[in-house]
Amino acid sequence: MANHCLSNAAPCTRRDFMKSAALTVAGVAVGISASGAEATGKILNHNASMKYRRLGKTGLMVSCVCLGGHWKRLDTVIPGLFKTGGWLSMDLVTDPDFIKNRYDMVSKCMETGMNYIDACTGPEVMAYSKALKGRRDQMFLGYSWYEKEARNQEWRSTKKLLQGLDEGLKQADLDYVDLWRITCHEQGGDHTFTESEEIIAALDTAKKQGKARFTGVSSHNRRWLKMMIEQYPQQMEVVVTPYTSNTKKRPTDSLFEAVKRCDVGIFGIKPFAGTSLFKGDSSPTSAEAEADDLRARLAIRYILSNEAVTAPIPGLVNFHQVENIAKAVDEHKKLGDQGLEALHRINQDTWAKLPANYQWLKDWEYV
Repeated sequence: MANHCLSNAAPCTRRDFMKSAALTVAGVAVGISASGAEATGKILNHNASMKYRRLGKTGLMVSCVCLGGHWKRLDTVIPGLFKTGGWLSMDLVTDPDFIKNRYDMVSKCMETGMNYIDACTGPEVMAYSKALKGRRDQMFLGYSWYEKEARNQEWRSTKKLLQGLDEGLKQADLDYVDLWRITCHEQGGDHTFTESEEIIAALDTAKKQGKARFTGVSSHNRRWLKMMIEQYPQQMEVVVTPYTSNTKKRPTDSLFEAVKRCDVGIFGIKPFAGTSLFKGDSSPTSAEAEADDLRARLAIRYILSNEAVTAPIPGLVNFHQVENIAKAVDEHKKLGDQGLEALHRINQDTWAKLPANYQWLKDWEYV
């Protein structure tokens, strides 16, 4: 696949980062405060301390930080939790300690004014649908059961995609989802024209059937994603795509130009580059806890400086992390040269220790 992304150019210098970041930060006041000025009666689970942004053409007002589905380091809070399987084991959704943690985490997010949960795997859909029982109207729910979606070859037809959606909704005891965002190619390779048409037809049908209020896709393929936004603006209402504290707008042919022109909402995944942003292990007693809290806030504040991004969706495993992210929202206007310089050093450290399975994130430095 041809790729003219600037990530193939020379590494970003401190001067380049400061210049690019400063230009982005200049627009932050407009991007957040204008959204916050909307009538609070239109905002689900409104909290005066939270900021809200319009989720593109959906018209939904969404908290500018939301709850991502992942819980990769939850075993630091509940020791031994992953001993019978990985962090995405379906066995977790019957574990009482896990169920309580996810219920309590959703409650804590609600308390801070967060109003969207993004679930992108079968276990995540099951966990969060269970956590929302009896209070489904208090949070928007984004849905993707990626095991039965276009990331996998056998699930790329309209018929199979709708079959997977029906099976997932039934298993999770859901009548509908607020957003169905089909998980597509992660990185490398394009979906064919036929596959793209099948994906769009599935989204269109699900919306007409009342199973999804809004629709979109998740992809790690910048070029294909831009094409989909431009070619199918009606169905491409929201996209879910990588955005880290080292992501910058391409000088030309940027994805964000298409996003703004077509009025598309964006949820940013991997805001902490997996967990590579951090030095500690996210445990409550980690010696690096304070430094990692600062790293997390700097990353969130930087991401929020791009008004095209609706919200980053970090995976959170304890109350303190939720409170720390909420604190970042309060601090968002204070990211000056000193903060940008600190963030640049952090990003260099993060990029240097990306594991092999996350090297692809470097292709999302310029978007």
